[in-house]
Amino acid sequence: MAVIDLNALAEGNRRALAKAITLVESKLDSHREQAQHMLEQLLPKTGNSIRIGITGIPGVGKSTFIETFGLYLIAQGKKVAVLAVDPSSPLEGGSILGDKTRMEMLSRESNAFIRPSPSEGALGGVAQKTRETMLLCEAAGYDVILVETVGVGQSEYEVAGMVDFFMVLMLPNAGDELQGIKKGIMELADALVINKADGDSINLAQQTCRHYKNAMNLLRHNSFWTPQVLSCSAQLKQGIDAVWGMISNFHIDATNNGAFANKRTQQNKEWMQKLITELLARKLNQNPQVRELKPLLEQKVIKGETTPLLAAQRLIELL
Repeated sequence: MAVIDLNALAEGNRRALAKAITLVESKLDSHREQAQHMLEQLLPKTGNSIRIGITGIPGVGKSTFIETFGLYLIAQGKKVAVLAVDPSSPLEGGSILGDKTRMEMLSRESNAFIRPSPSEGALGGVAQKTRETMLLCEAAGYDVILVETVGVGQSEYEVAGMVDFFMVLMLPNAGDELQGIKKGIMELADALVINKADGDSINLAQQTCRHYKNAMNLLRHNSFWTPQVLSCSAQLKQGIDAVWGMISNFHIDATNNGAFANKRTQQNKEWMQKLITELLARKLNQNPQVRELKPLLEQKVIKGETTPLLAAQRLIELL
């Protein structure tokens, strides 16, 4: 692996940043070790961004919203990184080319950086790589990081656990159904944004806003922030300033009352715990005695000759 110029990366050199991300995404143990040393050196330069998670069902206009929002932020003097996460399928939304054709105008901006999710299989899966890529983008001076979930389901929980502000995009549809978005996702949301509020859908979007405001009031939120419901049209570039205004207010309030720092600390602790569990499982599976004994114990459990707990304990004791 080529040596990465950390000074160039810290000055915002996109080539150095891309090389550093490639190193972080590598599955080779030697690269992984090199990547962790690099991240440790860069840690003092990280943490200065606001990390925003964006999700929504297919067809809600996520790509258009992210492009319009990104261009708006760049016009405000921000540097924007867009990362896509899809734990369910490494192929969907996958190639860099695919992401850049989806956000053609944004990808041409010198203050924008777009990166799709890597494939799975490495320690921690996609979420691990995205977390580390966020740190690299922060070290390179990006002050707004947009993390897009391409999949629906588990990826929302993954992303909500690594961002400061989690936004769910919705369609103008005033029906009672939650558009395939689970109640649990609603409880994670800091904001619902009704996109495509334009043309014939304006009245419907207003009804949808009222409907979701009532729904959000029924959900219990344990923080200082009351989740907001807004509407916008990414296509017509309307309401985008209000979305950023809301996120800025959240950022100011969360910073002033310590919630911002607390949330990041909690996320890091939970992530460390998850990695400990994964590393132990990996070490266990690599142990020759465990590999030999495991199939025999599995058969005993299947036949009802021993309990799953006793079988698990025997394997753990081999460590």
